[in-house]
Amino acid sequence: MATVRLELEYDGGGFRGWAKQPGLRTVQGELESALATVLREQVELTVAGRTDTGVHARGQVASFTTKADVPGDLARRLNGIGPNDIAVTSAAPTVEGFDARRDATSRTYRYRILARPTPSPFEQSRSLWWPHKLDRDALDACAASLVGTHDFTAFTPTQTDHVRFERDVFAASWTNDGDIVSFHITADAFMRNMVRVLVGTMLETASGRRSVPNFEALLKGAPRSSAGDTAPPHGLYLESVSYDPS
Repeated sequence: MATVRLELEYDGGGFRGWAKQPGLRTVQGELESALATVLREQVELTVAGRTDTGVHARGQVASFTTKADVPGDLARRLNGIGPNDIAVTSAAPTVEGFDARRDATSRTYRYRILARPTPSPFEQSRSLWWPHKLDRDALDACAASLVGTHDFTAFTPTQTDHVRFERDVFAASWTNDGDIVSFHITADAFMRNMVRVLVGTMLETASGRRSVPNFEALLKGAPRSSAGDTAPPHGLYLESVSYDPS
């Protein structure tokens, strides 16, 4: 058996998320279909971060095991038969037992906001248009409060399979690039909708609808109803996944 690691980029706009679902177009479904064609064997992918409907990825990682001979040009073959909204940037055998999800030590997400009075046709499926007040000092204060270990119950749906609501956040910040304001966050793991609810709540803070101390209080295990709206998926990107070099 060979273990193979894939590195991927995809535009999530045309997919019902990562996870394979009968009758729906998903990233996992498209990739497993392409792999079956190339390897002539059905394989099951394990992924570092299961992105939701409409969420993009720049640095997704997946893995699988196979009895088939893995061609040296596997990435090229997959890109040749796969859809244009998925790109396999790397595909190669790796150490036996590697698991893209279990072995990940951290994941980094980015949420992009177009902060200007007018929309952009080039950004409508790539970022959230925000023509409202945006207090950068408030955004920076909220981001700074996220670093460390906190209870993120307020930032995931009430109906959930999660049993652990604490997450270790290693870094969180806001950056500017012209009219694009981006939120970056790195943590050991994320819960469903966590980044999008964080962004929606921080935007409420930055527009004056709640205070920074109110936001900080949510990190002590407040209920979901105490936090803000869930930001739409099209501004969210899985940027990268980190692993122990050993």
